[in-house]
Amino acid sequence: MSTPGSGGHRPGHIAARNDLSGTIHGPVVQAATIRGNVTYTVQQAPPTGPRVTPDEIPPLMVRFVNRTECLAALDGWVAPREPGAGVGFAVLHGPPGVGKTALVTRWAAEQGRERFPGGQIYVDFAPLRGEAAGADVSEAARCCLRSLGVDDAYIPVSFVDRVRLLRSLTADRQLLIFLDNVSDPGQAAALIPKGKGSFLVVAGGSGLGELALDGARLMAVEPLDRDSALELLADRCGADKVAADPASAERLVELCAGLPVALHVIAGRLVARPRLTLAALAEELAAEPRRLTGMSLGKERSVAAAFDLVYRELAPEPARLYRLMGWHPGATFDAGVAGVAAGLDPRRTAEALEALTGASLLEETPDGRFRFHDLVRLHAGDRATEEEGPAERAALLRRVTLHYLALTALADRAIRLDRLRIADLDQLLSTVPDPFAAPDAPRPVDWLEAEHRNILGVLRAAAREEALQTEVWQLAEAFTVLFLHHRHLGDWRESLELGAAAAAEALVPAAEARLRSLLSRPLMDLGEYEAARRELDSAQACAEVSGDLVVRASVQEFSGRYWDRTDPVRAMEAYRSALDLNTAADEDRGAAIAAYFLGCAQDAAGNPREALETLRGAHDQLLARKDLRMAARVRVAIGIAHDHLGETDEAVRALREGSAALRDQEATHYEAQALVALAGLQERAQGDPQEVRTHLERALEIYEAGGSPRAGELRERLTGGDVTG
Repeated sequence: MSTPGSGGHRPGHIAARNDLSGTIHGPVVQAATIRGNVTYTVQQAPPTGPRVTPDEIPPLMVRFVNRTECLAALDGWVAPREPGAGVGFAVLHGPPGVGKTALVTRWAAEQGRERFPGGQIYVDFAPLRGEAAGADVSEAARCCLRSLGVDDAYIPVSFVDRVRLLRSLTADRQLLIFLDNVSDPGQAAALIPKGKGSFLVVAGGSGLGELALDGARLMAVEPLDRDSALELLADRCGADKVAADPASAERLVELCAGLPVALHVIAGRLVARPRLTLAALAEELAAEPRRLTGMSLGKERSVAAAFDLVYRELAPEPARLYRLMGWHPGATFDAGVAGVAAGLDPRRTAEALEALTGASLLEETPDGRFRFHDLVRLHAGDRATEEEGPAERAALLRRVTLHYLALTALADRAIRLDRLRIADLDQLLSTVPDPFAAPDAPRPVDWLEAEHRNILGVLRAAAREEALQTEVWQLAEAFTVLFLHHRHLGDWRESLELGAAAAAEALVPAAEARLRSLLSRPLMDLGEYEAARRELDSAQACAEVSGDLVVRASVQEFSGRYWDRTDPVRAMEAYRSALDLNTAADEDRGAAIAAYFLGCAQDAAGNPREALETLRGAHDQLLARKDLRMAARVRVAIGIAHDHLGETDEAVRALREGSAALRDQEATHYEAQALVALAGLQERAQGDPQEVRTHLERALEIYEAGGSPRAGELRERLTGGDVTG
């Protein structure tokens, strides 16, 4: 769970986050290049708690054809439902577009909840590509824990601890876990569930054979045989049409290499043009590979030929949108992104998207977004490279980057306005409607979570463009608000590294200081303390160059949190420096937050009396600013300091007041911590056993609702006789 740091608000400046204070620096981003409506689509946040039963494997959108032998094999590999049964493990491998995902989806639907009462979990590794080594597997483990009802606040930081918790949570469940688009054996082996009768299915390309050493059964998924491919074609374009010219239908199946994705597109063209005959289409498709240049031989060329035939029949606007979205750096996109990319108004965007989905070149997902099949995306990108001008790719990337920058900045401000922000985005945001201000708007953090893979993809692509360095660091700065709530540590680290490098390139030392100091957080969470220290040293140097007192104070605060681990004296020095700098800059909230951290450090160093004086001052300042959530946390710290002094009555009073205020502020994670501390204090003081039990039961309720591993510990404490009454 993130811990707020210093912050503040000065007249004439955008206020900032709960880590620091509120100054803005750097070049101004113009708003004139934002086009189209700002739209948003989010899925409902996953539920939390011990009774969550996931049902995530996506549904089949079309009728499934054949694969009876493969389905039977999977049935045979499932462990029997009896005591002592093991865990099933299957690996499906084959070329792109051959139908691996559809096969597993059909099989999972047949199994249902009766076979896997613990639920079905789906993790797609395709959006995780590009992660640092090992980060994709750690993120996949996080996805599994989230699917099992663990709130982000309670998901462990390290990969090892995530896997350990995953095994604990799956030990008593019969689960089906489907890992799609796996490219490395190491991505799968660590995620085998522990519950007897569970089943792990992995789908990917070649190179997964070594998973047999981990007990996997291997299944090669081949292109459809002639009869199955003809059945699929007949289902999509009409049995009468295929029966009228079986020879041409067989020729089409051969030209499409039996790949379902190609047959699906070809059938869509036949449906769209009722007068087009199978014979004419087969003749056209047979000639197409000779026209294509630069394409590899084999199945890929046949598939590209099928796509090219359909593409050439698109109207100009859908064709251009198709090309441009082939360059889009995200895995999915909504209508707003499509409109911005192509410069179309909402009506024309909707018409173009409808044309592309009607031609089977684009798939609409259940949450209202759109995506390409991987092979279709490659074809769209090839068409863009061939037909668009050399400057268009950079122009598209700029439009999309500004779009995401505007939305991410609005989400950031909606979550916490009084946060330090270096970027001056007033002009950019002045003409952009705020989608999070509407009464029925989604929670900003939910939108960020739903879009975060796309935002990271945009950051990666924009970072390679010299002209977009300003937008890169500004987007990275706004984006960090997501990671303070959801601990995607690999993504957080990468986005801040990209942003810090861009700030250095753009010669904005205040931004570089801010981003490098923020970068110390995920690095410490990942246990890379030396790397965190290097970033903080660089941040301090940049802050000194910037000459901004508040930026300097923020770096000192992050440094204090680094030294909290090993050197209380240096931590207190850093916090005092942050306090003095914020005071000199008239940043009252920043000073109060620095005082809170200083007081906690003083208490930890064995100086509770000195800590009380510091903490009381911080508490008064925060109450004066009506920052009730942070004031409540300080009140809890005051109670703990009283406890260390043996002042039991004062400690109990402060902890009661602090936990009640945290409950009022819906800060349940911190409330639970305060209640456990209060219960422990009252037990030691031989207080009312029933009151102790009430505190622990409330904490247990919070931890169970969030799927915290601490719930088991408290439950055992309540039922094991440690608490009476």
